[in-house]
This record gives sequence, structure tokens and C-alpha cells, in this order.
Amino acid sequence: MAGKRRNPTRKQLEALDKAMDLVDEARQASSVKRSAELAMEAIRISPLCADAWSVLAAIAEPGSDQQLTCLTEAIAAGEAAIGTSFEEMVGQFWGWPETRPYMRAKGFLASALWKRGRHEEAVAVLRDMLRLNPGDNQGMRYTLIGYLSELGDLAGIQALVVDYPDEEGAMWFWPIALAEFRHGGDTDASRRAVRAAVKSNKHVPALLLGTRKLPKVPPAFHGIGDLNEAVLYAVEFMAGWKATAGAIEWLLMRTSGPASSRATRK
Repeated sequence: MAGKRRNPTRKQLEALDKAMDLVDEARQASSVKRSAELAMEAIRISPLCADAWSVLAAIAEPGSDQQLTCLTEAIAAGEAAIGTSFEEMVGQFWGWPETRPYMRAKGFLASALWKRGRHEEAVAVLRDMLRLNPGDNQGMRYTLIGYLSELGDLAGIQALVVDYPDEEGAMWFWPIALAEFRHGGDTDASRRAVRAAVKSNKHVPALLLGTRKLPKVPPAFHGIGDLNEAVLYAVEFMAGWKATAGAIEWLLMRTSGPASSRATRK
């Protein structure tokens, strides 16, 4: 593949700059129709404009064939815009501005594949993103650990924890707790995991158990350990808890009442 790559010409890069101006307008357009028109015009000006394809993907039905097609086009356009330097940049993607449309499209594709039920493909996309950019400016490791948790891939989670040993917060420790329960049920390991999860964010259990309602609009900002972070975790990954037989009941047992007190002392 690397041998087939070519660097964009100066004329192509100038066209891409013009197309990106239209993408900015498309993102701020007052209607979906106008946004689509501007994105399509951007693609006409520059076939290398990955972000224009991503705008069209955002308009499409989540997980639909149309959305996946748009994202496939976005990734191809983004790769073509990077050119022959692609392999040289591996390990430093996102640090180079020309790689960002490609990486945005990859992250979007992982989400679309997951919604479509193509879970292993979604995981593969996220792992490739971490290969390209281990520094993970986009925070895709948090999405990946959530997906691995829902798949019950404890080994995959353990490998990810080795790669990112200094993580904290709900998005990291609550997926581990679910994965440990899925792996072995109510064990010493799962109890330790849920204690660590509660320590990371004490607001999550009430949201998962339904004793505290989720807001109608997810928060725009959050901090480690705060309620907003808990809301964002629950919105994204509550389905995995509900789909795991016995998980909600176990969470209730381990985070409230005498059982919780006994678990804390163990």
C-alpha cells in the first residue's frame, strides 16, 4: 500500500485549503440541507477533503450503509492527503495537522461500526488508531476499554492497562469492573475492581441502578470523579451493564447495604 501512495501536488493542496473553508461553513450551517450542500461542494473542489465526507456521515443515519460509505470515503481521502509520509508518521499521528482529518474519520468509523453491530471491526479500528498515535490525543483508549468491557475481553483490557498504567476516572475503572464480573461473576477480583471503580467515581452506581435520572442533555464538560463524568459514562455504556445477566443486581449488592460494607473491608 505504501508504494502506491503519492504526495498531493501543490495545486491539490491549494484546492484542499479552499474546500476546508467550506467545511467550516458546513459545520455551522443553519440547516442539514445547507450543510450537505456545502460538504458536497467541498468534495467537488477537493476529493482529498476527508472532513467534508465526515460532515456527510454526521448527517446520515447512525450505523447506516450511507454513513459507513461516507466514512470509508473520508478515510481514503484522508490517507491520500497525507501522501507518502504516512508510514513515517506512524506513532506521531495527530501531532501532524494533515493527519487529523484521517484520524477524525477513523474514530467516527469505529463508532458507526459498533452501532451496526460490527464489534470486532470497531475494536480493530480503535487499536489501529492507538498504533498510529499511542499518545492518543483523541482519548480513543477510553472508548476501546468500554467496548472491550462489553465484549467481555478481559485479556484485551489487561493489555490496554499495561500500555496506559496511569489512568484514572470512571471511563477507565468502571469498564474494568464490568469486565471482571463478566469474566467470573462475584469474585475477589471483581470486588476489588468495583471498589476501585467506586473510588474513581462514586456517582456512577446511582445512574446505572436508576436511582438517579440521567439528564436529557449530556454535559459538555466534565472533571475526573464528578457527576458529569458519571453521566457521560452511563450514557455511553449503561447498555453493557443491562445486557450482562446479573450485573445490575451484583452492582446493587456491592455498592449498597451490608454487602457493600463487607466488600469494603475485604
